[in-house]
Amino acid sequence: MTTSTARVLALLEILQGGGLRTVPDLAARLGVDERTVRRYVGHLLDLGVPVDSVRGRYGGYRLAPGYRMPPLMLTDEEALAVVLGLLAGRKAGLVTSSAAAGESATSKLLRVLPAALRRRLDALLDTADFTAPSRAATAPETGVLLELAEAALHRRPVAIGYTDRKGRGSTRTVLPYGLVAHAGRWYLTGADPADGEVRTFRLDRIAALSVRSGSFDVPADFDPAATVLDGLARTPWAHDVSLRIRGSVQHIRGHLPAGIATLTTPPDGAADWVHVRIRAERLDWIPPVLAALDRPFVVEHPAALRDLVRALARRLDEYAGDDSP
Repeated sequence: MTTSTARVLALLEILQGGGLRTVPDLAARLGVDERTVRRYVGHLLDLGVPVDSVRGRYGGYRLAPGYRMPPLMLTDEEALAVVLGLLAGRKAGLVTSSAAAGESATSKLLRVLPAALRRRLDALLDTADFTAPSRAATAPETGVLLELAEAALHRRPVAIGYTDRKGRGSTRTVLPYGLVAHAGRWYLTGADPADGEVRTFRLDRIAALSVRSGSFDVPADFDPAATVLDGLARTPWAHDVSLRIRGSVQHIRGHLPAGIATLTTPPDGAADWVHVRIRAERLDWIPPVLAALDRPFVVEHPAALRDLVRALARRLDEYAGDDSP
């Protein structure tokens, strides 16, 4: 959905609130000029929505008396899919910077559904729960996400104001290859036109955005999701961990996802040993993961991780030998 389409729907929502709305009031609420408001009203008229124009000093726009939006005709399965999609997006932390956006969208959807179906969905929302906790990640601005999506689709360069993880600000040009949602955050991946290097940016750290002229081509084999995961795994942290684990890549990936660890298989024929590289701020969570893997492993570095593994082994041995209640 484009920004202009969203604002046309927002205009309809305002008018459905009832009463006469002046053009200056509508322009202020929509964040556009008065000429654009009149153009949006024209779009509603083209769609068959009866908007009355009242002329004069205190004139403006209102919906024709008696007009109501017809009920949204969805099957039970379609309505359930939409409501659960909105709910899952809120729980995963992928909604935009307006914290109430998901709740507001759900309320509007329920309001236009047939009464019987609305009661059943209300019952589901009141009784359902999630085992996964809600993500508290900072979401990006709506305008940034949608504008980047259009730029990536039409392959237009963008200039962004960006603040990195150390708090350093910069302005740079990016060729947006794709957008990726991962672990409650949105990421942009694309190339720096100056050197051709592919980089990854968190959308919630983009403070300014403008689309530039020109176009570009995306490499045919480029995978945005894999690029983001690989970039996150290679991010420099306090500890650079190197391990060798005897086991299959599939088994190791079940405990060390791509966003956490980089896995490589040695070319010397020792295919049952996998080299694992982890960058982490803390080491204390790694020994329990290695224990859960239940596979032979070798800690190449750091030495501090070996000490933590030995300490966990001693604690487990003490727990196993303790017969007291």
